[in-house]
Amino acid sequence: MKIKYVERRFSAKSLSMIKAANAIIAEYQAQGLELTLRQLYYQFVSRDLIPNTMREYKNLGSVVNDGRLAGLISWHAIMDRTRNLVSNSHWGGPADIVEACAKQFQIDKWADQENRVEVWIEKDALIGVIERACRALDVSFFSCRGYTSQSEMWAAAQRLIEYERRGQTPVIIHLGDHDPSGMDMTRDIEDRLNLFMGDAGPIEVNRIALNMDQINLYAPPPNPAKLTDMRAKKYIEEYGPESWELDALDPKVLHKLVESTIIEYRDDKKWKKAVAVQDGHRETLETVAEQMRDEE
Repeated sequence: MKIKYVERRFSAKSLSMIKAANAIIAEYQAQGLELTLRQLYYQFVSRDLIPNTMREYKNLGSVVNDGRLAGLISWHAIMDRTRNLVSNSHWGGPADIVEACAKQFQIDKWADQENRVEVWIEKDALIGVIERACRALDVSFFSCRGYTSQSEMWAAAQRLIEYERRGQTPVIIHLGDHDPSGMDMTRDIEDRLNLFMGDAGPIEVNRIALNMDQINLYAPPPNPAKLTDMRAKKYIEEYGPESWELDALDPKVLHKLVESTIIEYRDDKKWKKAVAVQDGHRETLETVAEQMRDEE
């Protein structure tokens, strides 16, 4: 939705950036994916449209902001996943809610699986990238927001212990930046979960991104490793002076990576059986909704 609120005069360079931004946005929207400003920026960098500098990032943000105000970029184009309005659901009548329940009804399709998978991601701004795959595959997902708090880590451990008691093997799929802290966060998750789980451990923490094989394959734009990070020395000794942000990896790649990894832990025969049971219950609810409408 493009709405013009103010008059703006753009330079040829800015108009070219707006045109490129709209093309990238359209490409991702066609696949049902949404972009944050930072992800859009990394798409510009990876396509050699702008250099990877803070100055260019801020400039792109200004151009996108002005472009939206001038009616040249859709207001639905760039998502802010960290600030969202929360409100109650409302219904026109009893039949409406039953019909909605029919569409939303789900059984726990992992209840009979040997593994119990959760997906953890370092950055809250990237939660939308993994959400589509996780929801479709009925997997819980979690934004760590950096190093996970002690309270949340303890609560996670109790949840994983419960999976063990049900006879399932818990698995954490983790995604984070390839920088001194981002790499250490995977180690920290594993160490603290094992501490809190005690004899129920050890827990499998599968770091699927960002890893050097993906950096070599996709060549995301690098940043200097943060020398102020206390873990920088060890990181530089192992990986060199450059670091890479998870945001720099194409959202399509991240989505496919999460999806394919989850499926590796899933028994397809048991999954299809669970889906069939779920579909049967949905049909029952839809029938009830239709009967209620007939009586209105």
